[in-house]
Amino acid sequence: MKTRFIVSGAKSACLMDAAHIIRSGGLVVFPTETVYGLGGDATNAESAKKIYAAKGRPSDNPLIIHIDRPESAEPYAVTNEYYYRLAEKFMPGPLTVILPRKDTIPKETAGGLDTVAVRCPSHPIAHAFIEACGVPVAAPSANLSGKPSPTNAADVLADMDGRVDMIIDGGDSEIGLESTIVKLDGDCGILLRPGAVTVDALRCVLREVKVDPAVTGSLPADAHPLSPGMKYRHYSPDTPLVLLDGNDSDVLEFMKKTSDDAILICFDDEAAVLAGHRIIPVGSREDLSEEAHRLFSALRMADRMGAKVIYGHLPKKNGIGLALYNRMIRAAAHTVRKV
Repeated sequence: MKTRFIVSGAKSACLMDAAHIIRSGGLVVFPTETVYGLGGDATNAESAKKIYAAKGRPSDNPLIIHIDRPESAEPYAVTNEYYYRLAEKFMPGPLTVILPRKDTIPKETAGGLDTVAVRCPSHPIAHAFIEACGVPVAAPSANLSGKPSPTNAADVLADMDGRVDMIIDGGDSEIGLESTIVKLDGDCGILLRPGAVTVDALRCVLREVKVDPAVTGSLPADAHPLSPGMKYRHYSPDTPLVLLDGNDSDVLEFMKKTSDDAILICFDDEAAVLAGHRIIPVGSREDLSEEAHRLFSALRMADRMGAKVIYGHLPKKNGIGLALYNRMIRAAAHTVRKV
């Protein structure tokens, strides 16, 4: 198909056109505060199939439905007090809550599960677009399955040109990592995917939040993923990524000794020491939010530079560092080198 590329995504006429595409069963890529989403009508099983086909994504990997306001979940999910407590604190924003699914959402959208993942994005274009659609918008990240998620329209175009009806350019994503996903269990929660809403933040609302072992490890091959990002190879550049586990000085010393066929994802304060090497700085080591913002674009840039291997720091698991660890350990296919 021919993909229509819209730069002025905030204009109402463009959003009306995009909404018409969704209601007609087509696909539209739209910006959110986390990453760009590949959207289709969440109530239409055929639209869900088109999303899976456009991404090359396994159909048992559930899709998140995007709504314009928290209460819009009512026709599609069984909500409860703790959903609304989370919504009051974190919505609109980078949080997805897994709830029991109503029959208005087909199993194709939910990856065959009896639950549905619900999110209310805060990006103004995303909000206006979803509101114009009049239906919830099912949307995974707008990349080919397994590749780093796109945080700008140029990276979307590289993966999705000819696969979707429209791409709306909304500039760079503010956060750069996908939303936090939590499954409710009474007044407790299970963290299935970490993001900008941290475990500590969730624990300010819920009595307890457990971290699913698949957040830092591997899901068994025969297990059915409960949310996106749990089972399959994700976020990976074509070039092999190796994460370096050691104290900062030892990691820096290892990087200094690498050859020209390596690309180094490093902190800003390491750039001068690594002069002469091929480096991609991702911000200050004290600013994990900036590293998160730059991570996926750095992985894509590394691929374009061409090399035999990419090296990067193994993130710590505190705060938003858990989200960085989760994305990078999957991008590296759990390849870690002690230094």
